Amino acid sequence: MTYRFQFRPYRRRFVRSLTTNHGIWDVREGIILRLTDESGKVGWGEIAPISWFGSETLEQALDFCGQLPEKITDEIILSIPDELPACQFGFESAWEWGSEFFSMPNPQSFSGLLPSGEAALNQWGTLWQRGYRTFKWKIGVYAIANELKIFESLIHALPAFTKLRLDANGGLTYEEAKLWLWTCDNLKANAELAVEIEFIEQPLPVEQFQGILELSKSYETAIALDESVATLKQLAACYQQGWRGIFVIKPGIVGSPSRLRKFCHQYKIDTVFSSVFETAIARLAALQLAAELSRNNRAIGFGIDHFFEQEDTWLQSLWNDL
Repeated sequence: MTYRFQFRPYRRRFVRSLTTNHGIWDVREGIILRLTDESGKVGWGEIAPISWFGSETLEQALDFCGQLPEKITDEIILSIPDELPACQFGFESAWEWGSEFFSMPNPQSFSGLLPSGEAALNQWGTLWQRGYRTFKWKIGVYAIANELKIFESLIHALPAFTKLRLDANGGLTYEEAKLWLWTCDNLKANAELAVEIEFIEQPLPVEQFQGILELSKSYETAIALDESVATLKQLAACYQQGWRGIFVIKPGIVGSPSRLRKFCHQYKIDTVFSSVFETAIARLAALQLAAELSRNNRAIGFGIDHFFEQEDTWLQSLWNDL
């Protein structure tokens, strides 16, 4: 089939800067796609790269879109190279648009992202009132001694039966990772603590996979891979090297949705699906994949709406401009 192809770049400023071990992120940039088939049916897609996380750059995605003809085919969509994983997701999502319908998860199915540092102590209550019962807190941002003190305050402030995820974004040393895991194991042994430390996410840099594998076998607290499995190629490589723990999958940058489905169905991996701070267009496609492929009833990492202004009017105006 042939489709009329249109695209438009966008820029969205965060309400508050996102601070991680990778640095400070103030503006989300991406590309909105529209495919119109021969019958007039419209499909929407979004390219939302994060180059420092493992995807192509925005410039590479724009170059790819710019060199395409106004009319494209199924074959073009399915032959996008692996070096452009965010483009693969965006075009396939537009191609599949409207083919599946599912029930939107309720807030308890989402993990709410807390700000790094002490700000988390003031933010969790607002998210709790919105229905969140699982939270993710960024670590590896400030000195470990300070973060451990804040962590102790946080786990005693959170209500009973809350789940907490600690995300290091690859920012810990091996010794720091051991200290965090030892601390969490000790908390698990404390019968009086009613908060569950669900896992520590990406404690070490991508190139230290063997170190993460060793740590996962040495402590009771679970470890999840994130940056290490940013793309389908990386995901397959880590599985082949023996990883059987949790895989955090960011659909917006992982690559081809159809190939992701095939991999997850074949190997039945333990997944947590997570946002790349996309708009509602990519989020809808990502949540569809999460609904299809999530296992073990883990909260999905899409509790990030509080980082942006309401987007309905903004998206509508963008669509009207196309």
